[in-house]
Amino acid sequence: MRGGGLLVAGTTSDAGKSVVTAGICRWLVRKGLKVAPFKGQNMSLNSFVTREGAEIGRAQAMQAQAARVEPTALMNPVLLKPGSDRSSQVVLMGKPVGELSAKGYHGGRQKELFEPVMACLEELRGMYDAVICEGAGSPAEINLRRTDIVNMGIARAARLPVVVVGDIDRGGVFAQFFGTTALLSPEDQSLVAGYLVNKFRGDVTLLEPGLDMLHGLTGRRTFGVLPYAHGLGIDEEDGLRVSLRGTVRESVVAPPVGADILRVAVCAVPLMSNFTDVDALAAEPGVVVRFVDRPEELVDADLVVVPGTRGTVKALAWLRERGLADELARRAAAGLPVLGICGGFQILGEHIEDEVESRAGAVDGLGLLPVRVRFAPGKTLARPVGVALGERAEGYEIHHGVASVEGGEPFFSDDTGRALDGCRVGSVRGTHWHGSLESDGFRRAFLREVAAAAGRRFVPAPDTSFGALREEQLDRLGDLIEEHADTDALLRLIEEGAPAGLPFVPPGAP
Repeated sequence: MRGGGLLVAGTTSDAGKSVVTAGICRWLVRKGLKVAPFKGQNMSLNSFVTREGAEIGRAQAMQAQAARVEPTALMNPVLLKPGSDRSSQVVLMGKPVGELSAKGYHGGRQKELFEPVMACLEELRGMYDAVICEGAGSPAEINLRRTDIVNMGIARAARLPVVVVGDIDRGGVFAQFFGTTALLSPEDQSLVAGYLVNKFRGDVTLLEPGLDMLHGLTGRRTFGVLPYAHGLGIDEEDGLRVSLRGTVRESVVAPPVGADILRVAVCAVPLMSNFTDVDALAAEPGVVVRFVDRPEELVDADLVVVPGTRGTVKALAWLRERGLADELARRAAAGLPVLGICGGFQILGEHIEDEVESRAGAVDGLGLLPVRVRFAPGKTLARPVGVALGERAEGYEIHHGVASVEGGEPFFSDDTGRALDGCRVGSVRGTHWHGSLESDGFRRAFLREVAAAAGRRFVPAPDTSFGALREEQLDRLGDLIEEHADTDALLRLIEEGAPAGLPFVPPGAP
């Protein structure tokens, strides 16, 4: 088999498309097939940098890991990074190409991107046995169908069979399946092969009469009922509850190694990006991570993290308005640990000059680190490696802000001690590196320092492997597909396409 494919669509956002796509990728690669994920257009503030220096959605990077292949820009050619309710930065083939309003994007630019998106898909299909595509939102968003480059638009152009995923835990899944199908044109409906029920709790025999009735109404079968499984939301789009932060925290059942737990408070700033940076902290037995938006929630925290954000100046103003800025200053003066990552690092500095992101011009930072930041038109995209606290660490950089460090100590250095990134003054640290806490040795050393500064008798577990935990989660996703879906039927779809003669469900698209 070469060039087979499948589109995993969903009745709604957060129906489970990302997780199901990853599960199918892991199941197929365990069968010995060469498989790749694909999402033509992704809207997310959680992104990743590939080895060739391209920015893509973290969900596609996770799906590539599920498929045991290196992620590339081909797997997510268009990434939209919201900067407000009305506009987004457009990232094409891993590089930013401009800022557009939603009206401007859907009014014309999206159609221009259809050809490069299809070219990426066809290139992948020429390289892999199967390409498992993820849709976005719902394929029945009839107001956007004309310019669609991620759902039925690519399914029609590439003749991909479509399986629609529905989240039964929210209720109304039968109406969602029927309505989604009935709002598609006859041509689109001919590619919708059937459905996958996600997040089912209880006795599946009670569901079967409904599935039979759905088949009678639509002429389409259900390919599986996936049970509700805690902690399987790995690196999805932007919902906090689907972060791996929750996943690994739920999967770790071991008690703290030391006498105390460690409390981590993450400031839930506006336009928060790459909040997955704290997932590795939550993977540690005895570390409790919570997202906060009030100053009193920082009082009992042993570590406060100011995370990345797509709106550094906006997040800075929010911290001040909420009273969180004053509490961060109090913590710093008391020698209590604070960590700023990317936009959070910039916020902790003395001065920000931004004519690019917010166009606010000169803005005073919180002044907790001797750093001045100037926003550059070009975006830094890198995969650095360095040393901190005597341990090797690697990460990835995604930022317009260029930091000039004018004091303190570097956070990350190379093997010779030459400064690479970041700044440290007392208990306050900042870095542009996302993902560094996934390096196990560095994370343990960092947590030991945090515990000492906070006066906690916390001891990091000596054997926690974040990479192994992630692999465990991906295998569980593969197991869900293998054990609860009709894999023979899914494989036929991937190899042969949608079956002929699927009936039309009226009324169809208006």
